[in-house]
Amino acid sequence: MHSTNYILPFLLIIVFLSAFMHKVDAYNAFVEGVKDGLHLFLDVYPSFLAMMCAIALLKESHLLYYFAGYIQKAIPFVPAEIWPMILFRPISGSASLAVMIDIFKSCGVDSFAGIMASIIQGSTDTTLYVITLYFSSVGIKKIGNSLKIGLLADFAGISCAILLTTLFFHLCI
Repeated sequence: MHSTNYILPFLLIIVFLSAFMHKVDAYNAFVEGVKDGLHLFLDVYPSFLAMMCAIALLKESHLLYYFAGYIQKAIPFVPAEIWPMILFRPISGSASLAVMIDIFKSCGVDSFAGIMASIIQGSTDTTLYVITLYFSSVGIKKIGNSLKIGLLADFAGISCAILLTTLFFHLCI
């Protein structure tokens, strides 16, 4: 057996010893934590469900793929397969990951589109997801500046990913 198999039991022993030394009822603290987690889930779930339904609707209707075809005509150096990922990435990490996997299947992992999709996936964040989930869970209503800065950071990450992929990998592929 590896020594890593002992990490979780060791951490549990530390938690129980700490609770015993500080005279804390560990079981009641655990139950209260579960209750708090359940309340947080009930607060966040409606926003999360609405966002996931909107993403599924956009993906299954193929509206973004048609839109991507028109954008690709205006900006020809970015492959058409990348545009749905660019549009999904600020909204949902799982949706953009699904688009990236589709790009890998259709174009290949080492293709120009595959490399660009990988760089975009690694250099951007799910801004709207973060704002919807985390800000609503703590009750923050004023999201204007956070939204602007987050989308600006996503734009910078996507732009740099496109630029770097075009400069460094387009010539090699």
